[in-house]
Amino acid sequence: MFELIKLPYGKEDLAPYMSSNTLDFHHGKHLNAYVTTVNDFVSKDKSLEGKSIEELILLSHNNPDKQGLFNNAGQVYNHEEFFKVLKKSEKPSIPSELESKIKSDFGSFDAFKEAFTTAGKTQFGSGWAWLVLANGKLEVRKYPNAMNPIADKVHGLLTCDVWEHAYYLDYQNRRPDFLNTFVDHLVNWEYVAERLSNAK
Repeated sequence: MFELIKLPYGKEDLAPYMSSNTLDFHHGKHLNAYVTTVNDFVSKDKSLEGKSIEELILLSHNNPDKQGLFNNAGQVYNHEEFFKVLKKSEKPSIPSELESKIKSDFGSFDAFKEAFTTAGKTQFGSGWAWLVLANGKLEVRKYPNAMNPIADKVHGLLTCDVWEHAYYLDYQNRRPDFLNTFVDHLVNWEYVAERLSNAK
């Protein structure tokens, strides 16, 4: 059975950029509900037992009979990657290999930031902004609802949650402010670099 991941930081450690109140609701209630629901699906279908969250996503994607499973498994994956990548910093400190790749594929870090935050700002309704590796090149993609890189068959490296529950307690309706703060102050770039290395 799947378990709620433990945060790799204290609930006060991301303030003032993300509050403990937001983490309590987002991690402790929203993600926990998705985990519980996935476990309910698995407990009712023995053919799902022992499968990873990635396997559950792939077998349920584009399967109308398993839409509920996809929605919840996709949200578990997306949320886990979001929480894993969070780390407070005063300015981006990017490992050299990742920085070189960003500059090579986007032209500059500022161009990447513009593409990433624009994806998040223009995702209508609920969804995700992702930095992915596709065919050897970094790209920014936006996904609605529970869609994710696993279902899209690309390597996900960095994601920002733009569902309102991710930012509303701290930023109200100012999604652009949240996205800019995320890139500038809340990304563990060492983790992103590790994911890029593993994807290669």
